[in-house]
Amino acid sequence: MRRSHEPQDVILLLALGLLIWIVGTIYYGLRGPAILEATNLRYWIAFGASPLLSALMCVAILWWRQIPAGHWAAAMLLLAIPGMIGEAVVLSHLAVFMPRLQAASGVRYGAFLFATYAIVLGLGEVVTLRAR
Repeated sequence: MRRSHEPQDVILLLALGLLIWIVGTIYYGLRGPAILEATNLRYWIAFGASPLLSALMCVAILWWRQIPAGHWAAAMLLLAIPGMIGEAVVLSHLAVFMPRLQAASGVRYGAFLFATYAIVLGLGEVVTLRAR
């Protein structure tokens, strides 16, 4: 295992974060109504599954790049920042970027995002603190 992440890791993590955000945004733009505007049961199942799947994907990326546990908080931030910036744009122009979603569904979509980023960033912080 490496002592720290390399400069190329910074670029790769930012690029992967951007790619994950693009794919996720396209997915929710197309499938969002079936998830966000469906039954409460379907919504809550997706609400629980989406952040967990995102966290598992991020953990897999950090393991693949052999990022030391002491650097997971910074690495998770690098994965998250492109999506956080992108989602600020999407949510402020929801009708443009996700025209299939009703405006009220933007609140549910935002809740998905808050939960996902909280779990991913929180996990990175916990792993980093335990490594010190």
